[in-house]
Amino acid sequence: MDALTTDLWEQLDWHWQGQARPRLDGLTDEEYLWEPASGTWSARPRDAAPPPSVTARAGGGQWLLDWAHPEPEPAPVTSIAWRLGHVVVGVLGARAHSHFGGPTADILTWDYAGTAAGALDQLDAAYAAWSAGVRGLDAEALQRPVGPAEGPWAAAPMLTLVLHINREVIHHLAEVALLRDLWANGVR
Repeated sequence: MDALTTDLWEQLDWHWQGQARPRLDGLTDEEYLWEPASGTWSARPRDAAPPPSVTARAGGGQWLLDWAHPEPEPAPVTSIAWRLGHVVVGVLGARAHSHFGGPTADILTWDYAGTAAGALDQLDAAYAAWSAGVRGLDAEALQRPVGPAEGPWAAAPMLTLVLHINREVIHHLAEVALLRDLWANGVR
């Protein structure tokens, strides 16, 4: 691993090891599925009714994520379950699959977790796959275009994608930490 790859990997791993992942310890199923506002998007059993703002649902298993395209304005509040599902599949899993040969991760067919423990197992696996892939990059690989898997970003260098994923993981897991703070302080 060259110095730039080390810096990129350490940026996210420092946050993951020191802040984000420890903040998820002790997550309960009730907290995982808590809906802090009316119309919250979450993970729901396949046969549960979604909020009115949902025009589609994502997933291929017994639990689905609320979803709409285009997203309504303003964007709905999302639960910890929704946010973790997004990080597992849309942020880490799909990219680990596209760029590093990880398992298939598609928002429309993913088997989303209905429990906190299941979601944390999925999160740990997705993080491990992405992290291992990033550690395997060298300076030349960081400058190569990411390719068609990234749509409008196809011509951007892998460096740009890695920085984007770092920001996304830090951002979304900080949102989860805030929801955990609200829950711990009785905001329900």
